[in-house]
Formats: sequence, C-alpha cells, structure tokens
Amino acid sequence: MERAYNLPQRSFQRKFVSYSPPKNRFEVLQRIEFEEALEPSDPRNVDTSAARGSENTIGTLAAKFGLDLKGTFFFPPAKKHVLFFGHIGCGKSTELRRYAKELAGAKRFFVVHFDISAELDRNNLQYADVLMALAKRLLESLHSNQISLPAATLEPLEKWFTEQVLTEERQKELSLKLESGASVHGGIPYLVSLFAKFTTAFRANTTYKESFRKAVRNNFTQFAQAFNPFLGAAEHALQQAGKGQRVLFIVDGTDKLRSEDCIQFFITDASQLLEIEALLVYTAPLSMKFEGAFPAQLDAELVLPMIKLNDLDGRPFPAGRKALRDMLLLRADRSLFADDAVITALIEASGGHPRELLRLLKLCCELLDDGKIDQALAAKAIDKLANEYRRFLTAEDYALLVAEDRNRKAVETQGRAHKLLNNLALLEYNDGSWRRSHPVVRTLEGYQLAAEANLVKEA
Repeated sequence: MERAYNLPQRSFQRKFVSYSPPKNRFEVLQRIEFEEALEPSDPRNVDTSAARGSENTIGTLAAKFGLDLKGTFFFPPAKKHVLFFGHIGCGKSTELRRYAKELAGAKRFFVVHFDISAELDRNNLQYADVLMALAKRLLESLHSNQISLPAATLEPLEKWFTEQVLTEERQKELSLKLESGASVHGGIPYLVSLFAKFTTAFRANTTYKESFRKAVRNNFTQFAQAFNPFLGAAEHALQQAGKGQRVLFIVDGTDKLRSEDCIQFFITDASQLLEIEALLVYTAPLSMKFEGAFPAQLDAELVLPMIKLNDLDGRPFPAGRKALRDMLLLRADRSLFADDAVITALIEASGGHPRELLRLLKLCCELLDDGKIDQALAAKAIDKLANEYRRFLTAEDYALLVAEDRNRKAVETQGRAHKLLNNLALLEYNDGSWRRSHPVVRTLEGYQLAAEANLVKEA
C-alpha cells in the first residue's frame, strides 16, 4: 500500500545493507547528531515503548482522533489540534516517525509529516509560515499519489494566493518569478510549482516574508475559507482511492522554538491555527505544559514519557535499562568499552534521557586517547557534563532539586521548576506525577550541600 509517509534519509543511512556499530571512536563521533530523528527502518532505531513505562502513547494519540488501533472503529472529530509534549531530546521526533507509519493506511489516516527545520526558520517562525508549508506538503503528497481534484475545489486557494499575497507592491517581482516557466495554469501540478517557488523565495528574502505574513494576518478568514473546503475535497478523494479516511498532519520541530516564539505560536496566535478544520499534531516543549494558558480547543494532555531506569521506589526498571544499552551499543561497538560496568555507569548518568546518553558517549570518545572507554574515562565524561549544569544552577535550584528527589510526587509545578525541566536539570517520568534530578547534577557540590542542609532541617 502506498502511503504519504516518505521522509528523506541521511546519505550514510541509505548505504546500509547490513549494519555494524562503529568500532572506531572517530567514526562514532562522525555519526553522532543530537537532533537527528531516526526512521523506523533505521538499524539504530530502538523500540522504547516498554522502556517508557505502562503508558500506551500511540494508542492514546490515535484515540484522540477517533481511531481504535485494536479494531476498525473509526469516528474522527471534525477537527482536532493535539500538542505532543516531552523533554527536548527525549525522542519525540523518532517516535512520531514510528507513529506516522503505524497510523497510515486505507482504514486509518493519510499522514502528512512536516519538519519545520527542513523548510522553515525555527528562529523566526509564525503560524502563517507553517500553514502555508502544510498546504504545500499536502499538495505535494496528493500529486505524488496521483490524486486529482476538481478545478472548482482548487480555484479558491489559488485565487487567494494570487490576489491576496502577490498583489502587494513589494511582491510584484516575486509574482513575476512565480509565473515564469509555468506551462500550465490551474490544477494540483500548477499549485505545487507555485508553492515550491514561493517557499524558495520566501526563505531567501525577508521582505517577501514580512509582507506575506501581513497578507495572511489581514486575510486569514479568506484563507481558511479556501483551505478548509480544499482539505475536505482532498480527504474525499483519498477515501475513494483507498489512501486513508482523513488527512493527519504531523508538525515536528515546533518544540524547538524560542520561548517567546512558542508563546506567540501556541497561545497568542492559537485562534488562527484553530480556524483550520484539520487533524493536527504539533510537538511542544514540556516546560510549556505547565504554563496553563493554552486555549481550551488545543488538546494539551499528551506527554511522551521519559525512559525509566528505576521505578518510583528506586527498584531497577529492566526494560528501560535494556533499551538504553541497546541504544548505546548500536552507536558504538561493545569492543570500545572496557567492561559492562562502564556501560552501566554511562546509562545511570544519563537519567534515562537518550540525548544525554549520546552526549556522554561523545565526551568519552573525545577524551579517549588510546585503549578502551573505562571507568576512569567515564568518570571524566560525567564530570565534564556535570560542569555544564554547574554554570547555570543556583542555590535555590539545588534546594528544589533535593526536595523533588525526596518526594514521591512533584513538589513545584511552576516558576523555577519550569526552568529546570527545560534545561534538563530536572527530569519527569511516567505521567509527570514524579520527577528526579539529573544524575550528573547530584555529583555537584552545590547539590550535596543542599542535601546536607535539608537533612539538618529535617532533624
């Protein structure tokens, strides 16, 4: 079955025939990319479902859109905008790629996946940019799947684009560029060409960007009135072609926006996003979940749990430890490590956070001069990572971290806790009901002094 889930892969990934973890530390370093999301077919991809605890995250997500993964029941809402929270670097993007594959199908969804980092500037992003990119991605997916739509369905969208966006004085030059080389006017191929050329010019020219955003703000109702019927017609055509019951947009990378841009995108401009009658998933930073200012129409409940090393009572959690061990040994061959105790030490120091484990591996390979990664070298890498946290933690931060570690439930849900969650000094597990400080933070003298002060206070 042909699906809309067809994402590009890294060049070295395409060369994999039979994969072997790198045995050379320089090759390990070359392949570590902290923001890389793995495809489901990537040999380095580790299934972390059981490792994150009892939560069935994909089942919960599917249910929000009316789909029971265990049966054929399908009753989607007219529109649904879901935020997908999680610590930065905890694996949201990799998980979403797996979800996209599982949610796609004739009796499920036609998935349109879009990573803003690939086409847009996440350091200067507004809702207008994202909505235009989504329209472009849907048009491209329809075209690649040979789905055609009646001209009457496309005309309002084309008319809005040409009349509202390209009529401004500053964009007349752009209009000429877009029209040049267009052999056929009308239809999906023409709109794909139009949007593609616009996106290229949009990224390269600030003038185009600002005037376009102004046009969208001033004429957003007309855009929604053109886009929503187009989306409805596309979904009907996809149903007829056996490609999916509804379009599901997955927007990745919006969790990496700057704090002020996150607020602008998800809160200030949310009313415009919600005018689009679609099924959408947006990634969002965990720290924003506690702001409590989201519009009621935004579903802000879904959190990707952290990989657990231990249960709340401190007992080891085997599934989490195995997943992280597999993750580490797919990135670096077992022969690079002196013994299993070193591997265990690195896993413990990561706190169950995948990116932190990769950071520790990177530090080990950079510090390694000759021989293998042993306990002494691992200790140096852990100290080096801990120093990064020392630079921004205050005495008040340490006191809160100690309090969180000594309680079974989250101590503080706002203010200082937001900052610590955002910078990973504080890690959240399960459904967010309990937290623990990052293990490397506990090695710092500031934390140890706060722990001693807490014992004195309790005594």
